[in-house]
Amino acid sequence: MGQRGLAGNIIIIGILVILTGVGGYLVLNNKLLTPAPEPTPASTPSPAPTSTSSASAVPAEKPKNIPQTHNAFGFNLFKNLKQEERNKNLFISPSSIAIALSMVLNGASGETKNAIQKTLSLNNLDINTVNGENLNLINISKKGDPKVELSIANSVWAKKGINFKQDFLSLVKNYYQAEISTLDFTSPSSVQTINSWVSQNTKGKIPTIVQSIPPQMRMYLINAVYFKGSWSEEFDKKLTEDRNFTPAEDTPKKHPLMQLQNKDLPYLETDTFQSVNLSYGQNEQSSSTNEQSSSTNKRLSMYVFLPKNLENFINSLSIDNWNKWMKQYKITEGTILLPKFKMEYEKGLINTLTSLGMGIAFQDKADFSGIGDGLKISEVKHKTYIDVNEEGTEAAAVTSIGMGITAIGAPKKTFYMEVNKPFFFAIRDNQTEEILFMGTLQNP
Repeated sequence: MGQRGLAGNIIIIGILVILTGVGGYLVLNNKLLTPAPEPTPASTPSPAPTSTSSASAVPAEKPKNIPQTHNAFGFNLFKNLKQEERNKNLFISPSSIAIALSMVLNGASGETKNAIQKTLSLNNLDINTVNGENLNLINISKKGDPKVELSIANSVWAKKGINFKQDFLSLVKNYYQAEISTLDFTSPSSVQTINSWVSQNTKGKIPTIVQSIPPQMRMYLINAVYFKGSWSEEFDKKLTEDRNFTPAEDTPKKHPLMQLQNKDLPYLETDTFQSVNLSYGQNEQSSSTNEQSSSTNKRLSMYVFLPKNLENFINSLSIDNWNKWMKQYKITEGTILLPKFKMEYEKGLINTLTSLGMGIAFQDKADFSGIGDGLKISEVKHKTYIDVNEEGTEAAAVTSIGMGITAIGAPKKTFYMEVNKPFFFAIRDNQTEEILFMGTLQNP
């Protein structure tokens, strides 16, 4: 391989909107290559290869491994970001970032591939398992609820005249249901085309992700997730009132706190935090003979954690602790006061991913030969949006069913949880156990 010429970029954009809007992109640089036939644009993604039928005809199985790896990656990423921005609001979608990086993983080789696998906590999972389970996550997300709107979309935007490996393009089309398009990156209309796709797939919550296309840009890989969910138990607007909220290292200020009073909710209290599970979707009677809260049989929930010390709590986040906590919620009657808030977050992730061990992917010695010659990642960007109010949340997410919450016979007590200081929250798919979003609100 000759010297690297004009850099070409592959951008991965993970976008989540409504409760949470997330947008991110990753840029790969490459030298100019011999013009080749353009990949065929795909408005309708092809199914992943199966021996009998298309992916759309095959019921999506619950992924066994990928949600755990995504969650572990998310905790590691979140803790690193929190070190960089201690007292700032932070909101990310580990699921969106992981799916975007998984697409690129398919084109990586050697040390570069190993570094991405390690960063994503994939351990010894083979690439077929990674791809197949990510496809299952995407398919499961399509099975919704009248009170929950969810979509997950991927796209690849390739520069005309550049030779990309057709096997790679076919793979992300089939397993990640990505739309494949080619654009004249020298035309100003290309920026508008990409941003229009982003805006459309985030219902306008993230209207732009690309400001301009530098000459070295070669490809954008975009992941867009949109979620809008109504609370199973809506907050009464008449009860929302200004109360004290004390930001980190600051004086109390007045802020609207919503109230949900005297409800049976999955609740957990330890020596270090209080936590409640607030679900989205229609209230349905559980098929279980046990007397369970409606929150227990919902596919998507927001888990709110009010720690005594937020920094110590963040440091304790791990896949083992998280899995342990998820088994300990008990149906408890109580009252929750939660801030009404909107948050936007944007962050370049190169430094953070480097600290997690992915540095080689951003260097000239990176090996993405499975995508094209001479590529390296030159930029990773993540952008999020969340709106939490009395009716529900707008965000990116995947819905699920069930979680092991207690039932009849559990000792009943009441709780009072006033979220009036910095707190941690996460949006979880209770069927797949995937954490779709996580964040801290330091100052509403």
